[in-house]
Amino acid sequence: MSSEYIISEPTSMDKEILQHAVHEQFKPDHILRFPDASQIHFNEVQKLRLEYKNILRIDHLWDFSSLSKLELNNNAIEKIQGLDHLINLTWLNLSFNQIEKIEGLECVQKLEVLNLSNNKISVIENMDTLENLTHFFISNNLIGQLDNVLYLRKFKNLAAFNLFGNPFLNEGDYRFFIAAYFPKLMFLDSRILDQKTRKEASIKYHYVLEKMRLEELELHQADEARQRHEAELKLHRDAFVEFLNGSSLFKTMFKDDPKAQTLHCAPGMDSLIQRFEHQMGELCTQLFERGLAEHKRRETEVKSFFSCQEKAVTDCQEKASQMLAKFNHEHKERTEELQQLSDPEVRKVKIDHCNGEINRLCKNLMTLEFQLVSEMEEKIKTFESRISDMVRHFSEIAQGMFSHCRDLEDDYYQKMQIVAAKILQTVARDARKEDLPDDVIMLFEDRDAVIDALATAHNNHLLKINDRETQLTTGISAWKEALIKGIRDEELKRNRMNISDIHRYVDNLREQLEELI
Repeated sequence: MSSEYIISEPTSMDKEILQHAVHEQFKPDHILRFPDASQIHFNEVQKLRLEYKNILRIDHLWDFSSLSKLELNNNAIEKIQGLDHLINLTWLNLSFNQIEKIEGLECVQKLEVLNLSNNKISVIENMDTLENLTHFFISNNLIGQLDNVLYLRKFKNLAAFNLFGNPFLNEGDYRFFIAAYFPKLMFLDSRILDQKTRKEASIKYHYVLEKMRLEELELHQADEARQRHEAELKLHRDAFVEFLNGSSLFKTMFKDDPKAQTLHCAPGMDSLIQRFEHQMGELCTQLFERGLAEHKRRETEVKSFFSCQEKAVTDCQEKASQMLAKFNHEHKERTEELQQLSDPEVRKVKIDHCNGEINRLCKNLMTLEFQLVSEMEEKIKTFESRISDMVRHFSEIAQGMFSHCRDLEDDYYQKMQIVAAKILQTVARDARKEDLPDDVIMLFEDRDAVIDALATAHNNHLLKINDRETQLTTGISAWKEALIKGIRDEELKRNRMNISDIHRYVDNLREQLEELI
């Protein structure tokens, strides 16, 4: 049995406390890793018990990325913090502390069980990201308003919660209220909600519940519409064709043109701009649809690569496991035989033989790893070539489309010049000036101003087209570079970790053998 690690004075959570807690409970979950305190990686730990440590502050947990269960009950914690890196946490016990506010839970989105009982919390809040919550305990706190419990209705998987020991219990039919507003709840205050209670509650709160149901339905429908819209925009961004469907680019071109509205009011201009908008819209829609199709092709290629990568790694792991299983069986027999030997010379020969087998295992495991590295390098090169071809192909298509957009702008500009010249002549002769709006007359009385307005608008339109083209081509190129770099970095990280594991395993075998000498 391990020695007790009792802390009487209030303290902060430091590396020493964490190391001791991990060492007490660590169990290896990898065939190559051993429960030696000096070899334990915090990012491998899945459960951590830190109760009764008189801890004041949650800290130093940034390396515990695999942690799923954290016990911090019966401490002196005043604030929920320091949980940002615990992305795999599903169980959190913070009961019997000094916490006054629910906060700091934004990143623990996988949390299923949250125990905040016996604290000083007065409001249930700041839990919006905990969509997987099934059990919530907040008994013996300072919740003063029963209506505040309705905040928990957003958690559709909630099956049980404890609320006893809070001031709102004085409001009367507390169980009926909860049963009515939480029809899927199975347990309240550690007691099952029976069918009789549910029936009475539904009758008592019928009208209120119907009104709330309709309101929530409207909110749900609005939220679904918002999510669909956001998902659609994300798809468009991922395909690098956002706001290219319809007339979005055209409207952007004319958005910052102060004299455009005046020019468009002139006779003959309106039909030109309508035709230009239609042509630009058709062209952009073609690029938009082609972009979505090319994005789908790239996504299929990416998924295919990761599937092949996973299979290659799994096959290698299976071979390594078989190799290790065979070695462990034979090594156990050899060490048992060694322990029975008394002749020093014979023992030395046997130990040399054991060391030789350990070296052979190391060599075989390294060979297997290097074979995987070579295989993955070829797969990555092939994948990079295929993705590069796809990116290049789409970029060329987009550049051709934007070139066509510039041609349309040039044609529009030339026709606008012709129409403008006719209007200038009309204004100059005072002929039919009464048919023109006053602001058009004022603009066209200055020939240079008209020519300058048209030229400035033309240049601005071309600039907007060029900027959108650059945004697309540089965006998709940067995506490709980041994708390949990420794959190579992850492969290098995997390789280094495996080599480290092999050396640690072999070193441990040698140390065990040394102890038998």
